[in-house]
Amino acid sequence: MKLAIVTAYPPSKVTLTEYAYYLVKHFRLQKDVTELILITDYTDEPKDLEFEEAGCKITVKESWKFNGYTNLLSINKAISETKPDGVLYNLQFLKFGDKKIPAALGLMSPMVTKYRGIPTISLLHNILETVDLENAGFTKNILLQKIYNFIGSTLTRFVLSSDILAVTISKYVEILEKKYNARNVALIPHGSFETPPEPNYQLPNGPKQVMAFGKFGTYKKVEILIEAVELIRSRVSENIEIVIAGTDSPNTPGYLDDMKAKYSHVPQIRFTGYVAEEDVPSLFGESAVTVFPYTSTTGSSGVLHQAGSYGNAVVLPDLGDLSILVREEGYVGEFFDPTSTASLADAIEKIITQEDYRVQLGKINYKAACSLPMSEITRMYVEYFAAIEKSKLERFELELPKKMSELEEQQA
Repeated sequence: MKLAIVTAYPPSKVTLTEYAYYLVKHFRLQKDVTELILITDYTDEPKDLEFEEAGCKITVKESWKFNGYTNLLSINKAISETKPDGVLYNLQFLKFGDKKIPAALGLMSPMVTKYRGIPTISLLHNILETVDLENAGFTKNILLQKIYNFIGSTLTRFVLSSDILAVTISKYVEILEKKYNARNVALIPHGSFETPPEPNYQLPNGPKQVMAFGKFGTYKKVEILIEAVELIRSRVSENIEIVIAGTDSPNTPGYLDDMKAKYSHVPQIRFTGYVAEEDVPSLFGESAVTVFPYTSTTGSSGVLHQAGSYGNAVVLPDLGDLSILVREEGYVGEFFDPTSTASLADAIEKIITQEDYRVQLGKINYKAACSLPMSEITRMYVEYFAAIEKSKLERFELELPKKMSELEEQQA
């Protein structure tokens, strides 16, 4: 099949670019995929398409912009020009913009593609029904929250117009089927980006690195992490380095610069900035523990799957989608109360002061990551596209006698 994927793609800084990279990396190795068409946002630098293994042909069509008002038209035009056999949308609610109108118009694209008769699958990484709008940085205003929920429900119906709506957590399936009476929702796990050789779980010489990775400022807060490590330092003699890896959330520009200034007095703290793909293995491989300093969740976690792939022990808040994901996919870690610095300090300290326990957690997480490789996830999508095509053919064959009869009557 000739498969189009509508997504942001590296070096884009728009959300879900990293997930798109690994989708493409593994789709191109599926034997049934003869060509990939990437319908992407515009970037100044060329797209990252350097893969070690040879694979199918890849065509890039830069067609849309974050907060662009014409994205619905430009995406549709790119699909018309490339004529794919199927289209996969890699989505979350702020995929096409953080302004209401561009975000809404972009999310209408799957509905248009489906109505054109092209097999359409939308992967929706979060649903608004499970998002704490205040903690996730959308709005604190109660009235605006109600408006967001109404808009979110409307946009969800647009995306549900796809032949299949894929979600990564079983709870999402239950909510969508109950609230929207949907019968086209499929559970397709997030998958692990890479399954590298099992690590030796040994840490490099020097301080033990306590690392958080992501886009910070909304529901991902570094204050609680820094203050928790300071608390640990006050009571044990461990040599600890705090590593804040990543960038500001698009909704909170300048957040990390403010944190650098606020905690300039704290020793052994490192802000890495943007982490290039080739630097990810060493980032996780050198970390004693990966921490998720979240106050809320907005879907499945790519960072958790990466941590598992590299055999990391993790410290997580016991809330929302994250705790469901951990239990469903077999990950383990130390949980903490996201409102308590002391609770986070206790969880981190337990791991970094007990070497055998840290290694045990890392081994279990590596095993969980290996059980759902991205190669298996992309195979599931190919099979769903084949099922859509088969369903369309069977429906056509059922309707053909009726259409032939109507044609004969017209001719008579």
